[in-house]
Amino acid sequence: MARILAIDYGKKRTGIAVSDPLRIIANGLTTVDTKELFSFLKTYFESETVDTVVVGLPKSLKNQDTDATPLVEKFIEQFVRTFPSMPISTLDERFTSKMAFQTMIDAGLGKKARQNKALVDEISATILLQSYMLSL
Repeated sequence: MARILAIDYGKKRTGIAVSDPLRIIANGLTTVDTKELFSFLKTYFESETVDTVVVGLPKSLKNQDTDATPLVEKFIEQFVRTFPSMPISTLDERFTSKMAFQTMIDAGLGKKARQNKALVDEISATILLQSYMLSL
């Protein structure tokens, strides 16, 4: 089976997570500089079989667009143009960053490790992917 890849898109950094080939486990993959995201994805898609991409869509508590929503929508438009045959879905990403931070606390990570925003982004992408996989 092919993997599912999840993207927690950000203005500076983007967290990425992938499923195992059997689609049982969501794993954090990496965090990349957003400027390098399309180059990273192209290389990854050439080396791994991915048949679904999930992108976190920022929404407010009132289920309205946030300041980040247009950035994500612009990314999605560019993604569709760049990878037209790759199916892409969106998933509400509310609370993923807070859940990621709590996960770091629960894992016993120290204060300095919890300040690593790249790790927060990667864990957020993993939570996003796990949520998507549970909805299948």
